[in-house]
Amino acid sequence: MESRKFLFCSLDSPLIGDLAWQIRTEGHEVRWYIEAEAERDIADGFVPKSEDWEADVDWADVIVFDDIWVGNEVGTGEIAQELRAAGHAVVGGTPNTDQTENDRGYAMEVLEEHGVNVLPHRVFEDFDEGIDWVRQNPYPYVIKPLGEVQNVKRLLYVGREDDGSDVVDVLKAYKKAWGERMKGFQLQRRVEGVEIAIAAFFNGEQFVEPITFNFEHKKLFPGNIGPSTGEMGTSMFWARRNHLFEETLGKLERWLADEGYVGSIDLNCIVNETGIYPLEFTPRFGYPTIVVQEEGMESSTGEFFYELANGRDPELDVHEGYQICVRICVPPFPFDDDATFDENSRNAAIVFDTDTRDGFHLEDTKNVEGQWRVAGTSGIPLVVTGKGETMEEARRACYQRIDDVTIPNMYYRDDIGERWVQGDGDRLLAWGYLGPA
Repeated sequence: MESRKFLFCSLDSPLIGDLAWQIRTEGHEVRWYIEAEAERDIADGFVPKSEDWEADVDWADVIVFDDIWVGNEVGTGEIAQELRAAGHAVVGGTPNTDQTENDRGYAMEVLEEHGVNVLPHRVFEDFDEGIDWVRQNPYPYVIKPLGEVQNVKRLLYVGREDDGSDVVDVLKAYKKAWGERMKGFQLQRRVEGVEIAIAAFFNGEQFVEPITFNFEHKKLFPGNIGPSTGEMGTSMFWARRNHLFEETLGKLERWLADEGYVGSIDLNCIVNETGIYPLEFTPRFGYPTIVVQEEGMESSTGEFFYELANGRDPELDVHEGYQICVRICVPPFPFDDDATFDENSRNAAIVFDTDTRDGFHLEDTKNVEGQWRVAGTSGIPLVVTGKGETMEEARRACYQRIDDVTIPNMYYRDDIGERWVQGDGDRLLAWGYLGPA
């Protein structure tokens, strides 16, 4: 296999370090640019760094963007589009695909235009207008902040009261606490069912098979309680195109081709016996989804992304069973508190009771003279993975690995994958969503 040169670009939060490390271990040359100064020690000792990503563009065979944000503004899609137009091989979005994450109203419009069923929803820029609308249209709603503030995951609120009274109370609180930063929000009607995300890689012309079906666990505590986080863990499996894919992402294939999109795209949905209801796009790598996808890739990861960025149909051999990943966290995650992080977590040692590092993936981690340590500021040092022929085997493999790692004050969810075992899998099969297309 020929060695390639990969330039990874994090123009906001650095999240792509494990993929960069994985590709480097396969023998490719890698440089990673991190814009955020406080996060620049992430992956030190694992991945060589770039001091100026723009100066390294001509060096790279492939340029990879890990998010849609450039600081507080959406922008990597525009940069990626310009680089592709200049002849560079790029994994990244476009201005329009970025907008599907930044503007949830626009995302729903794209879905509706392409024949995908969506839940009733409405976008507001004024808190009082939204409060009045809920009072006039009582129903349980989900509050989804728009723009940069949506990265504060704990602000997503799922209404519980049938008359929407709790949504009214939360909007009043948000107006007082977040009125200056939250420029808008979407209210989407809540529906009950199984939450499942369809994720696939796109090469600029078409989807690459197989695709993944994954189950996100966003709440902090087991049992799906506590504040929302970006994600605490994911369970998933690979499959060919099926009914669920064709009724969702499959309907956007022509639109993505017209955009020239290259990379991973994820559509999170609620499904039940009456229909499929998309919730939100992730038009970029998902975190930690890309890590559990790596766990299942049995062909070369670096060669896959080189071929993908060049518009080809890359070979993708994958594990045919089930996979899970679990985020290992330390204080103050999911909150921001520099004093707590400095006192409890900064530079904390990561101690292994095993010689192997299989299944242990970097998030905010660095290597100091052979000692893995907590890096960055977010409090998510590791993602641990496991796979098996059944979901229960995958769970067992992952949690056995977690038993072999110690970080002071570490915590994690111990129920990743249980929802599938406890009935979600049976319901999806009974409703016919996982059968052939």
